[in-house]
Amino acid sequence: MSADELAFAGIAAQAARLRARELSARELVECYLERIARIDPKINAYRVVLGERALAEADQAQARLQGGDERPLLGVPVAIKDDIDVAGEVTAFGTRAYGAPATADAEVVSRLRAAGAIVIGKTNVPELTIWPFAETVTHGITRNPWNLERTPGGSSAGAAAAVAAGLAGAALGSDGAGSIRIPAAWCGLFGIKPQRGTVPTAPKREPWHGMATWGPITRTVRDAGVFMDAIGAAPAAGQSFEQAAAQPPQKLRIALSTGLIPGQLGRLDDAWREAAERTADTLRELGHEVVERDPPYSFGMWWAALQRYLRGIHDDARAMEHPERLERRTRGMALLGATATPGALARARAMEKAHHGRLAPFFAEHDLLLTPALARPAPRIGQYEGRGAFVTLNLVARLTPYTPLWNHTGQPACVVPAGFDAADMPVAAQLVGRMGGEATLLSIAGQLESARPWTERRPTIA
Repeated sequence: MSADELAFAGIAAQAARLRARELSARELVECYLERIARIDPKINAYRVVLGERALAEADQAQARLQGGDERPLLGVPVAIKDDIDVAGEVTAFGTRAYGAPATADAEVVSRLRAAGAIVIGKTNVPELTIWPFAETVTHGITRNPWNLERTPGGSSAGAAAAVAAGLAGAALGSDGAGSIRIPAAWCGLFGIKPQRGTVPTAPKREPWHGMATWGPITRTVRDAGVFMDAIGAAPAAGQSFEQAAAQPPQKLRIALSTGLIPGQLGRLDDAWREAAERTADTLRELGHEVVERDPPYSFGMWWAALQRYLRGIHDDARAMEHPERLERRTRGMALLGATATPGALARARAMEKAHHGRLAPFFAEHDLLLTPALARPAPRIGQYEGRGAFVTLNLVARLTPYTPLWNHTGQPACVVPAGFDAADMPVAAQLVGRMGGEATLLSIAGQLESARPWTERRPTIA
């Protein structure tokens, strides 16, 4: 296996080769470190690369492998989004307003280490993880490996760029309004936002007032299942997430919807509409029942998600060690966040139960909801440079109308690659599950991947 093939093999295959003694942990880490040194200056996926530490941990992992340790990710390098604590490193949050280094790993990082994974670096994000692009004064511009003149998305920008470019086999992201699904979709990857509570967010308590959760960005569905087994609560059915990804589901009832919530802005691009329709056609060919039907959306759903998002930004800005160092647009967003008063936030959170009740008959009748992942192609680098907070918010909201609601309801959702547009950029579809439905999402996504494999094609980085 060549170095390139190894880099793109994915964490499940890499772990199997390590256990079979076909590869050493040091060789695998060195493969990624060489690629990062050569390719990342063009992409800027990583905020910091922990090379020496990763090599030392690789040697330790190799000794354990030779001693018969069979932890599922032993010796496998992974990337961590830079809004999640890694002991001894600052959590930069896309800014220079941060304080001291973290004294302990976040719980999710501890779980990855317990499974044997090696943290190879921390990946770039927009300042305070606000935007679906990462272009910051402090940490620079993160670019899409499929087209260096376009953003990879955000806020898990560097995480997705690293996986798409073969600079990590998998990455840990966070998703507060689509921040795993958006960059996964624009980078041709699989990304899943678990249900709220499936993956721990400690030491953070209810980030963005319950909107945000952590999850994997990977090239294959199986890799996401392996990653989820390491970081999340086991599925209720008793099988592992990896097993769910490998097991096709029984016939499912799926609703296809391209409609928007009342009050949302946006115009659906033909290529993204066709991505959802193509996915629907594949699902029908696989024996599933797919009907066109919009959920019973209401204006209050959009309003409630917006209040939680804005107040989360406001509170994050106030919590920074040096808020005076925040960029002008970020300070503007923090001021906008102050309009989401504690009373408005309380009303928004109270509405969640009512919105679950409104959606319950729909999800009782349909196992899954299928939508476009996004409404528009990835923006050009610099497209929002110089724009103020309010204008930028309104412009980017038009790109991502399909993702935030499911952060408000807390339901699991994923994106699956669905081909390429006329500009040769990835397009994708979103699948939304019932509460507790991560295993079903992995199962149907794995079936889609088998029916129309997406991992053979890789970006060419000049």
